[in-house]
Amino acid sequence: MAFFLHKKNVLLMICAPVLLLFLFFSKPKKTTIEYKTNIYTTAHKSELKLTETDKFSFSAFEQATETDVVIVVNPKRQFQTLLGIGGALTDASAETFFKLPKKAQEKVLESYFDKDKGIGYSLGRTSIHSCDFGSKSFTYIEKGDTELKTFSIEQDRELRIPFIKKAIKKAGGKLTFYVSPWSPPAFMKTNNNMLQGGKLKKEFYQPWANYYAKFIKAYEKEGIPIWGLTIQNEPMAKQIWESCIYTAEEERDFLKNNLGPTLKNKGLGDKKIVVWDHNRDLLFQRANTIFDDPEASKYAWGSGFHWYEDWKDGKPMFDQVKNVQEAYPDKKLLFTEGCNESYDINRIINEDPKLAERYGKSMINDFNNGTVGWTDWNILLDQNGGPNHVGNLCFSPVHGNIDSGELTFTNSYFYIGHFSKFIRPGAKRISSVSSGNQILSTAFKNKDNSIVIIVMNQGDANQSFSIELEGRTASTSALAHSIQTIILKPTN
Repeated sequence: MAFFLHKKNVLLMICAPVLLLFLFFSKPKKTTIEYKTNIYTTAHKSELKLTETDKFSFSAFEQATETDVVIVVNPKRQFQTLLGIGGALTDASAETFFKLPKKAQEKVLESYFDKDKGIGYSLGRTSIHSCDFGSKSFTYIEKGDTELKTFSIEQDRELRIPFIKKAIKKAGGKLTFYVSPWSPPAFMKTNNNMLQGGKLKKEFYQPWANYYAKFIKAYEKEGIPIWGLTIQNEPMAKQIWESCIYTAEEERDFLKNNLGPTLKNKGLGDKKIVVWDHNRDLLFQRANTIFDDPEASKYAWGSGFHWYEDWKDGKPMFDQVKNVQEAYPDKKLLFTEGCNESYDINRIINEDPKLAERYGKSMINDFNNGTVGWTDWNILLDQNGGPNHVGNLCFSPVHGNIDSGELTFTNSYFYIGHFSKFIRPGAKRISSVSSGNQILSTAFKNKDNSIVIIVMNQGDANQSFSIELEGRTASTSALAHSIQTIILKPTN
């Protein structure tokens, strides 16, 4: 036995160095990830509406030339995590919804909130008392009640709250939900009017802060969890509807001296507070003023923004989003509202590509510039683009005819769906860069490791392009005025 053990030790002494040398010099074979591919397409003037179309496969890498259009996707370069994509559940949406037949109501809920049969909305917004989209202007208290003794959300229990509850249920019981005020009660304002701008009087800063807390607690008591809130919808716009003006300094001071401490003291310190909630043009200016103040900044989760700054010259200011992301990387960016204005049913009938492409262009650029969530405006309006108590009629992705009971799904609905259905909360944006102006792209990696690439062709002609990923190339094409979702699911 002693001889056997000695012999074994000698063998180990001889073999071990050889084995170590072999392991040191041998290189592990690189595993190539194989993908199952699916492409979904929506194209103007066609039957393709979120329709599964082509498939493709990757082959050996091909160097793109100057005349080629190539989208380079790099999953190793990861950025922000997606909060969600969704829309606003306004009084106008609720009023239209309950005037539709039961079958149409179910279709609206399924189409928006079911991630398998619909487009899987995961984010929602509503107003604190009234905004313009509803049949009337109202608040939750009686005039002069600074102690909020008369506070009641009874008005919302008739239509809005049941509508929101149905949406949450259809979304599988979870919908990240935030709220926004359009105006304080008239008696708290300098113009004594909920409409036409005006400012919050300083003596009412604290009662108004208490009002937010009352609202959040009342909604949560109804079974509607509130994730967060914006301080004021469009604080630099004097509108013909509910509106209120805050300078950057006024919003900063209200946040740090009243709203932030009030929510914390009332057990609501976990609610995410979003500043600005207005157009991209002054997004950076507002962020500077609030985020550079440590006492205000500690209460601010991030900035919200809209897309209406293009009224100036027709050009969206996407770089302003990037500028804020670069200057304040610890703060989040949330698109809080966008819709196509000046309702005209002929633009839907004729499939004006500008309506849907405004969504596609904005979502791609906003995500590429660091936005974590994207919220459309009204999810449902009637056949006239309302109801709106001041006549501010607009487009919605879905319109319900309250006379015939029919639903109209516009291309905007399908364009949004190319993102919301396939890019799920928790996904990480990854690097995706197009070499051609006609083709726009963004890409995300879901928690299940699937890669989702959005490709929008905003040109008048079909466009061939290739995708370069992990040292390989795949070729495909996009129809004129179309959007595609390309899904890559690893099979090994």
